[in-house]
Amino acid sequence: MTGVAGLVLPFFGLIFIGYAVARLKPHPTDALGWMNTFVIYVALPALFFQLLAKTPIERLTEWGYIFGAVASTYIVFAIMFAGSLLISRSSIAESTIKGLAASYGNIGYMGPGLALLAFGEDAAVPVALIFCFENMVHFAVAPMMMAISGGSGQKPGRLALEVVRKIVLHPFIVATAAGVAAAAINFAPPLPVERLLAYLASAAAPCALFAMGVSLALRPLKRVPHEVGAIVFLKLILHPAICYVMLSWVGNFSESWVFSAVLLASLPTATNVFVISQQYGVWMERASASVLITTLVSVGTVTALLYAITNGLLPPDLFP
Repeated sequence: MTGVAGLVLPFFGLIFIGYAVARLKPHPTDALGWMNTFVIYVALPALFFQLLAKTPIERLTEWGYIFGAVASTYIVFAIMFAGSLLISRSSIAESTIKGLAASYGNIGYMGPGLALLAFGEDAAVPVALIFCFENMVHFAVAPMMMAISGGSGQKPGRLALEVVRKIVLHPFIVATAAGVAAAAINFAPPLPVERLLAYLASAAAPCALFAMGVSLALRPLKRVPHEVGAIVFLKLILHPAICYVMLSWVGNFSESWVFSAVLLASLPTATNVFVISQQYGVWMERASASVLITTLVSVGTVTALLYAITNGLLPPDLFP
């Protein structure tokens, strides 16, 4: 248990330090902008590029793995979306945000730091693959569903162009593509550039987690959704369980790859869900509450998952 605490406490500790600092020394929400810009546009892209560029190219085309991870996310999305439509009688727009709250994990800010800390550099490739392909789908699904609900206000052609632009120009995806290209041609950056990338990559996890804590503090809990129990269960329990079963069924992957995907699936609701809800003016306060509550509960669930993994309670393949 000491080993698991050594992984989890520094990780979640950075989030809670960011939260505490923001509560004790409040600043306007806009003050966080440069920190988020550094994390999203500089530090995490440097981390992805540095690790992927050193990876054999044949390891970057595991389509079965990508399918299993992304499919598990959208099985959970479909469960929450259908339940919201049929049971709560919510609109398509609200049901979309609820579905994202139950399935869209914080794989950008929390995923790389925790997976690399828990499983080492072997986790870099699966984390990057999952991040890229899940976000490609997320960037397409959210505007498409809002268009179907009539809440996007954009023409189909312009909407499709905006989706493509978000996918192609997202800094994480650009960095991943550059890393894959470097791996394909065995490109190694000059030593000064390599050192700069290493400095930036080492700052990625601490800055991202601190910024996440600040973001949570700036969005106080105002309106708790009555669906919070279902969202917590689907996101923190069912999602990693389905991911584990899917990857065991789809193929024979290495232990670090399977557990990296399961760990990413177990992460709490991404802050981007609140951003999307704010963009479309749908379910905003309750989306914010979902992010905060799943993050708090995930301290226990992620710790339990890591304990099961590190103590051999969870076999790397359910169907050996």
